[in-house]
Amino acid sequence: MSWRSEHIWIELIAGSRKISNLCWAIILFLGSLGFLLIGISSYLDRNLISLFPSQEIIFFPQGIVMSFYGLAGLFISSYLWCTISWNVGSGYDRFDRKEGIVCIFRWGFPGKNRRILLRFFMKDIQSIRIEVKEGFNARRVLYMEIRGQGAIPLTRTDENLTPREIEQKAAELAYFLRVPIEVF
Repeated sequence: MSWRSEHIWIELIAGSRKISNLCWAIILFLGSLGFLLIGISSYLDRNLISLFPSQEIIFFPQGIVMSFYGLAGLFISSYLWCTISWNVGSGYDRFDRKEGIVCIFRWGFPGKNRRILLRFFMKDIQSIRIEVKEGFNARRVLYMEIRGQGAIPLTRTDENLTPREIEQKAAELAYFLRVPIEVF
């Protein structure tokens, strides 16, 4: 999602609030809760989950291992729920030709560096770089090369743009910024 005019280009960046992350968090939470309940029911010798008879699992070692996996899954699930609720990774890219400034803003984890704001002068932008890695784990990322700062990614690594989409996005941005395109 983006907004463009003659002098300003604003690109909104989606964070971790996505349907896929929500589904994974729910699946992980329910699965780990099931493991934990099975482990606890094997310790108590009571059937806490009616679909699965707890008498078939002895507490030592299976019940302990299932309880451990359940607790570990609940910790990972709580991490996912926190990243979803804080919308980590969301933000915007703002390119202002009138003022000659580029602002890149992202939300991080709560704490001292919750707000990540990078500002550059447009005259310091050397090029727009496309990095393409094809194969089993295909990756297509758009970078902005800044003089003395290195490369700053402009697209998420999990965005899965087609080659045509990333080329078009790079061409439009390079035209707007009046810089060349590099392909790696």
